[in-house]
Amino acid sequence: MAKSPVTKSDLKQIDRLVAHFKNNQELFVRFSDNVRALFSSDRLTPYVHSTKWRIKNPDHLRGKLIRKASEIRLAGKKFDITEENLFERITDLVGFRILHLHTSQFKSINGIVLGLIKEEKWELIEGPTARTWDDEFREYFKSLNIKTLVSQSMYTSVHYVFTANKQKNCAAELQVRTLAEELWGEVDHKINYPHPSDRSSCREQIKVLARITSSCTRLVDSIFHSHQEND
Repeated sequence: MAKSPVTKSDLKQIDRLVAHFKNNQELFVRFSDNVRALFSSDRLTPYVHSTKWRIKNPDHLRGKLIRKASEIRLAGKKFDITEENLFERITDLVGFRILHLHTSQFKSINGIVLGLIKEEKWELIEGPTARTWDDEFREYFKSLNIKTLVSQSMYTSVHYVFTANKQKNCAAELQVRTLAEELWGEVDHKINYPHPSDRSSCREQIKVLARITSSCTRLVDSIFHSHQEND
């Protein structure tokens, strides 16, 4: 096993960063409450199946910072995340998820989400960006002028990153995906996060599940399309 490029100094800095995050928990609780209130808008209700949210677990933050430090060191650079820029560099300390049933609902959800962020005078700093491995869904997102990224892990979701507190650079990440895609995401997260499974059979089964998930989303899309045709 290769020696980790993360130094003792990096690990001490990561301890300070996690402590800084813990000391600012009240800020993130308030921000999370504001995010939940915003995306509970009646305008979204007709298109949303359910929502989820969380504030990042400090242990998960520690793991993420260690992985980032490793990536930065392997690139031959200095680990430069500090207490001053932590909330700017790590943008998913508050996470919110919108789940919907069929693909055509996304167009309305996207428009309403962007409108709510603008009305609240929050700043959209990244996205919307669709991460997908499926060519057909990629073309759908492109038709809506959504930036797309190829997902090697077979993950599918649309991401937005926004901030409401410029003084603290407190950012949140919003993910929008179908209920079927949520199933795949939850399974993959349990098995492959933060480290990929060492069982090749398990990794292959998750790839099969991604294809089944994609087919399931298509079938749900077809059912709703047929239903709307008959209205």
